[in-house]
Amino acid sequence: MHSFIRNAAALMVALSVGFSAAAQDKGCDVFLPIAKYLGQGDAESLSAWFAYNLEVTVPDGTSDSSRNQAKQILKSFFSKSSPTGFTIEHTASRGNMKYALGALNCGAENYVVTIFVSFSDKMEGYRVQQLKIEKSR
Repeated sequence: MHSFIRNAAALMVALSVGFSAAAQDKGCDVFLPIAKYLGQGDAESLSAWFAYNLEVTVPDGTSDSSRNQAKQILKSFFSKSSPTGFTIEHTASRGNMKYALGALNCGAENYVVTIFVSFSDKMEGYRVQQLKIEKSR
């Protein structure tokens, strides 16, 4: 019985991972997981959606960064700002590029977030090319 449960659990994990990759390849809304991780302040999970190199803007400045550098920049920002939620307010797409504009709530501070993603066969799906976090006016 225990081996059946273990095998069933392994099959469910394999199917969900396969479904996630297939869903991303078919152009499902890439912004759903990105929005979730932004709202949670989860730089680690968010970085899985980053291109190998990307532009990151936070209130402290802008940087062309590697995936790992961008993750560290966001970890630092999230540790200071403590996000409590993120809402996507507008999306658009053209060709293999998608764009989202949203609102990041960090308690007393609110930020406007702009996200550009592009599809890459090399990266096996959509990846964040640019992420801008700017104080709301």
